[in-house]
Amino acid sequence: MIVIGRGIAGVLLSEELRERGLDVLVVDHPRPGRASAVAAGVVNPVVLRRTVPSWRAASMLPLAGERYRQLEARLNVRCWHPSPLFRVFPGDTDREDWVRHQDDPEVGSFLGQPGDDVPGGVDAPFGMGPVLGAAWLDVPALLDAHRKAWSAEGRLIEQEVGPADVRRSAGEVVVLERRARLVVHTTGPFAEVPGLSRVRGEGLTIRVPGLQLPGIVHRGVFLLPQGGDLFRVGATFAWDQVWSGPTDQGRAWLEERLKQLLMLPYEVVDHWAGVRPASKDRRPILGRTSPQEAVLNGLGSRGVLLAPWCARHLADHLMAGRPLDPEVDAARFSDQGRTTTRPA
Repeated sequence: MIVIGRGIAGVLLSEELRERGLDVLVVDHPRPGRASAVAAGVVNPVVLRRTVPSWRAASMLPLAGERYRQLEARLNVRCWHPSPLFRVFPGDTDREDWVRHQDDPEVGSFLGQPGDDVPGGVDAPFGMGPVLGAAWLDVPALLDAHRKAWSAEGRLIEQEVGPADVRRSAGEVVVLERRARLVVHTTGPFAEVPGLSRVRGEGLTIRVPGLQLPGIVHRGVFLLPQGGDLFRVGATFAWDQVWSGPTDQGRAWLEERLKQLLMLPYEVVDHWAGVRPASKDRRPILGRTSPQEAVLNGLGSRGVLLAPWCARHLADHLMAGRPLDPEVDAARFSDQGRTTTRPA
């Protein structure tokens, strides 16, 4: 089997298939703009704007933690970081709503007791509410460890794949002269997949001397400790001119919200951007696109949380013939859609 693409989706799928005994080859050409290269990797089971659980968070969160810990052991990398996440309440009404939602059977298990113990330098006069079960994944560290392991095993080709490099016949697909009975495309925003929606996300890396946080802090944007005085701030959402890279508008938006959260001076160390592969209905896109081809795409801003389940679910479908969940089945957008790789 050949997996084309090596973002978070490609890494999780290739590892899943390998564990099931398949001979897997990964083909990848790192390209500017891919979200996995710059992703902060925050795992938050709650949609804070509405205080509702993210899609299937109750089942996906424990699976994600288990899977990333397994990959840490196999790839000899430290990348999975369980971490408290605190929502800063903008006002008393928000705090009252939080308390009320604690009795909600769908989201209440993720909501901790509000508190007034606020870190110095954080503007939170109405206190903060902890989100239980949050974490962050060091995505670049995981991708680097996967690259080293698969390169050492001779299972990784780092070369661009264009439409002319993929030849299809009745019983196989040939990619860069390598033959396979099945090819899975996991090329994220660089693919042409029915239902795919590309979203540019921007963030900052800042230095804040003296700031000490008990975990991830969120108000409009997240503030993620990286060690020492460094923090990551994100993220924006833009659906137009997605390949423009970092923009002045994006930085201004981030800094405006950062000033509502932080009362200490800071220095911007880096301004980064990536293009997320989302979908029109905000659900992943999985399944066969032809007898010899399949797709795993559309994971969006919660890709770290979704990728372990999506990789397992697609592998069950491709190897054991188990039916796809209709909510993620690629056929919901097009029965005839074929995945092609977007030229760099």
